Amino acid sequence: MQRANVEQEGDCVISGLGIDVTELARIAQAQTRNPHFAAKVLTASELAQWQALAGQRALEYLAGRFSVKESYAKAMGTGLGVVALHAVETLNDTSGRPVVTGPFAGTAHVSISHTDELVFTEVILEGSNL
Repeated sequence: MQRANVEQEGDCVISGLGIDVTELARIAQAQTRNPHFAAKVLTASELAQWQALAGQRALEYLAGRFSVKESYAKAMGTGLGVVALHAVETLNDTSGRPVVTGPFAGTAHVSISHTDELVFTEVILEGSNL
């Protein structure tokens, strides 16, 4: 069996993969216990978007952004103890697609999915800069 060479010019190099599952109820409890929870988790731009939402959609947004930050830190190989919450930001492009930015110098890809009780996120870091 011949092994593929991933070092060729133009090839995609996956530097990190992070996956997280967060319970919506846990985030709701954190926000109830600490009314400043959202401000501690979200960047200023994320916070402005969150404040425009209400009810279940606001909870899904907050839980989703928190979970993306967890996934991003896992993809970096460090965890949230090293990657600051405000260092990672997820905003939507003009088509509504989430776009994540943070300390990784390469390209970051994100996926966010919800159920009634859970949010699932995945971050893939592409590039050779870890």
